[in-house]
Amino acid sequence: MTTPSKILSVAAAALAWSLALCPMEAAAQHADAPSDAHDAHDAHEGEEEILVQATRSGRRVQDEVIRVDVINREEIEEKLLMTPGNISMLVAETPGVRVQLSSAALGSSNIRMQGMAGRYTQLLSDGLPLYGGQPSSIGLLQIPPTDLGQVEVIKGSASALYGPSALGGVINLVSRRPRAEAQAEMLFNLTSRDGQDITGYGALPLSPNISASLTGGYHRQTRQDLDDDGWIDMPGYERWTVRPRLFWEGDDGANLLLTAGAMTEDRVGGTLPGQDMPDGQPFPLTQDSRRYDAGLLTEIPIEGIGTLHARASVMAQRHRQHFGTDRDTSRQTTYFGEVSLGGTQGATSWRAGTALQADRYRSRAFPSFDYRYTAPALFGQVEQELSDDILLAASARADFHSEYGTHLSPRLSALYRPGAWTVRASVGKGFYAPTPFVDAIEAAGLARLEPLGNLKAETATTAALDLGYAANGLEANVTLFASDIDHGLQLQTVDTDRVRLINADGTTRTRGAELMLRYRWQSFSLTGSYVLVDAHEPAPSGAGRRPVPRTPRHTAGLVGMWEEHGKGRVGIEAYYTGRQPLDDNPYRTHSRPYFELGALAEIVLGRISLFVNAENILDIRQTKYDPLPLPARAPDGRWTVDAWGPIDGFVVNGGVRFKFGAGH
Repeated sequence: MTTPSKILSVAAAALAWSLALCPMEAAAQHADAPSDAHDAHDAHEGEEEILVQATRSGRRVQDEVIRVDVINREEIEEKLLMTPGNISMLVAETPGVRVQLSSAALGSSNIRMQGMAGRYTQLLSDGLPLYGGQPSSIGLLQIPPTDLGQVEVIKGSASALYGPSALGGVINLVSRRPRAEAQAEMLFNLTSRDGQDITGYGALPLSPNISASLTGGYHRQTRQDLDDDGWIDMPGYERWTVRPRLFWEGDDGANLLLTAGAMTEDRVGGTLPGQDMPDGQPFPLTQDSRRYDAGLLTEIPIEGIGTLHARASVMAQRHRQHFGTDRDTSRQTTYFGEVSLGGTQGATSWRAGTALQADRYRSRAFPSFDYRYTAPALFGQVEQELSDDILLAASARADFHSEYGTHLSPRLSALYRPGAWTVRASVGKGFYAPTPFVDAIEAAGLARLEPLGNLKAETATTAALDLGYAANGLEANVTLFASDIDHGLQLQTVDTDRVRLINADGTTRTRGAELMLRYRWQSFSLTGSYVLVDAHEPAPSGAGRRPVPRTPRHTAGLVGMWEEHGKGRVGIEAYYTGRQPLDDNPYRTHSRPYFELGALAEIVLGRISLFVNAENILDIRQTKYDPLPLPARAPDGRWTVDAWGPIDGFVVNGGVRFKFGAGH
């Protein structure tokens, strides 16, 4: 791990870079534009003017025919002070979205939407799969939120928009757009668990039509054994990230975005040195990751026809993993390209195009799991305005998968918006191309998994009915949702040290509801949410059905926030997680319900702000009730139970943030 002197030298260099990028002359300038292009307000309706990118229609979020939850820059800045190193908390507080630990040993997490498995959620950056066709669960923890302008969340099957990786939904991370003047910011953060974060962002115009931004970060966590049992509860890691972007805007409306990124992380878990598991042997657990990516997006108006859109990206990552005595080096690459043409004729908007995605996986130690998927596709989308209040939309995509054949993914949606009310309804179908990487395999490696047999593609039908109201500072939303998944992947035990993946003999059915209420008054806001999920699946043994493990039936949250620009913010939050059915846990069959309390305070002193944040004030920790290690190693190779609650307990973090240039 890096020494404190090295951390200080990195911090000093980063701060010097920021000062050089935005000299004091620029710091004295003040932009007349709002803090972000997406934060402007509609002067007529008093609604936030946010344009959605993930649906390809380019409409305001209020006018989208399918529901899109948008996390704006203001909310991003709030969560940036809580977890500067990753986006897990940023998306976790969206109703219907649950960030769940997928490996208590590695500390990795995935994103579950409306009760569906985390592998069905597609994670995009500006509409590009820069984190892979199936992002690893550790990837969620390797994305800093520093350079995000907004985050768009679409729940339910989005295969009609983005293909087989979006069976359960899409999270699109939209980058910040540079302003007319240079700007920069730096953040330094320390935690009570001996964690450190340094992040930096800078942007400047290069010409009247060209601008650039650069984001970088250093993140470190010391390994922690909180219950003194010899097993590392909080894995240690050291991570570096960097991402430059180049923006061009033509006078005729054409635009171009070029992006590249690099990430390196070394992560350590397992047993502490000199400690053994119940079998009398140590169990070291390490994962070293390297990821590189590049992408482009462009829009070119064609007079009399419409707009030509093109997107392309490539991602390559390598993992070196050490699970006890099992070692492996794997490589994953994703190639993506898409070209489409869209336009508007009267009350009809349309888009049609073609796409190609190729996913490659290679394992040095277990080559029988290598795969090469290629999936060309054709897609189309039509939106029809029947009146000022009624909008209908239909989209469909045909994927020609090299391994799992041809699949058609349609989606129908409708919007009715009388006055302050909105009513949305949608139904869609999609599919998912199986890979070996369900949660247990990501947590334990491939050593005990039998070669994949003749698996079928997982398919799903999802539907939602959404009722919303917004007026006079009050927002309310009720959503009813349902999904049926056929041929869902399940892990089945073969014997004491072997497992295999099978398609479930039956349908996984999920039914539920979301409720959200928000009230804003001057600088104050109060938000409450409640989610009900009823999910059942065929039992892996083939005998009947069972509740889907680690899916709480009831969750709720309440957040109060005071915020005034140029002065600071104070917030308090409370979250409730109900009982969860557990699988293969020798200590209990159901988890305990628990509350989590948090508080945040920030004071702004010109271009400098000081912040402190407390998470899990009640110090809820799973290891207070049961140990993480199992009495004996599981057939899939894991040495720990599934995480059903917080692992790190009460944590305080705090730091300082510097802003320079453009309006600061």
